[in-house]
Amino acid sequence: MNRDEFNTFCSSFPATSHVVQWGNSDVWKVADKVFAICGWNDGRDAFTFKVTEIAFEVLPETPGIRPAPYLASRGMKWLQVFDLPGLSDSELRRHIGISYDLVARGLSKKKRLALGIPLNDES
Repeated sequence: MNRDEFNTFCSSFPATSHVVQWGNSDVWKVADKVFAICGWNDGRDAFTFKVTEIAFEVLPETPGIRPAPYLASRGMKWLQVFDLPGLSDSELRRHIGISYDLVARGLSKKKRLALGIPLNDES
């Protein structure tokens, strides 16, 4: 996945916004909460996203994936795909989707309804 594909994919989720900050990083948010970042790592795109606790324990064993600089050092469960082999494009899309869902679920039900975010996590 390249930066343009990343931005196109992230824009497909409901109620998202995009800003460029932190040294020319593409930062994607849902209701002002970050769910994905694409920035540079030694001239390569690096993709950062929120993960479950299990993914945070398992995925860093894969070459090219590490706990996200800054975020993980503050106790947050975020990973960064920074080098090859990392994740395939389809796996990266899946994890970015999970990140969006994790962040969106942290919003109140009222806020999600107001933003048009599906409440499919409700029983």
